[in-house]
Amino acid sequence: MVSNISTLNDLKIGERAQVVSLDADDSINQRLMVMGLLPEMSVTMVQVAPLGDPIAIEFEGRRVSLRRAEAAGVVVESKKQSS
Repeated sequence: MVSNISTLNDLKIGERAQVVSLDADDSINQRLMVMGLLPEMSVTMVQVAPLGDPIAIEFEGRRVSLRRAEAAGVVVESKKQSS
């Protein structure tokens, strides 16, 4: 198993990852935390708008829409099977 550190913005539809940190500016971090997105939570990319922005993620039974610029500030670690 290989760990990849990236941002939420880089996940593909159906890909699951764990939030490592919220590294956006303070107002975006505060908005994400109010929505319930916190470090160590598992998130899944579930949908991308036809023009690529916004995206939809699921965590803790909730589906939330984010702009890609907001998602770019969320550092995640995904696990992929090595071949």
